Amino acid sequence: MKRIVFDIETRNVFQDVGSDKPEDLDISVVCLYDYETNTYHSFLQEEFDKMWPILEKADVLISYNGDHFDIPLLNKYCKAAGRGEITKIRSLDILKEIRNCYGRRMKLDQVAEGTLGINKSGNGLDAIVWWRNGEIEKIRKYCLDDVRITKDVYEYALKNKKLLFREGPFTKEIKMDIKHWDPVSEVKTQSLF
Repeated sequence: MKRIVFDIETRNVFQDVGSDKPEDLDISVVCLYDYETNTYHSFLQEEFDKMWPILEKADVLISYNGDHFDIPLLNKYCKAAGRGEITKIRSLDILKEIRNCYGRRMKLDQVAEGTLGINKSGNGLDAIVWWRNGEIEKIRKYCLDDVRITKDVYEYALKNKKLLFREGPFTKEIKMDIKHWDPVSEVKTQSLF
């Protein structure tokens, strides 16, 4: 099964577009890790024609808050390009899994610090400022860092059936129910493209 870990950064915020719907925002960059080729990629909105062939073969999209934010936003571009619906690809949203197992949401930075002992290299608002300042390589690096963290968090949970997070001075544990995470045992039933 082909697994893709991905993250999106935007050119604007909800206040800019007068909406709270992710699909009303504009993408600056999509970064992804392709398990099949063991490669990282980044695509500006203008480079999406190079991204679709990678995504069209995906059996599962792995993200952090992707079901709520990244997938609806990327789906807008997918449909506009005549490529189908990205929502038809199976998704594994690690934040959703945390909420299901622990009862609440938490930031990727908390999980990265607790589980991996590292912090994110910025935040989404930084990426918007960088976009407005024309600092595209900073956005790419930040988004790729988030993809690496998400991948490492995913792999840690698969191996250890738990994640850790920092809350103040404390590190707490989340027991993760991962029995449905393994896409190798599942068969892709519908093609996106």
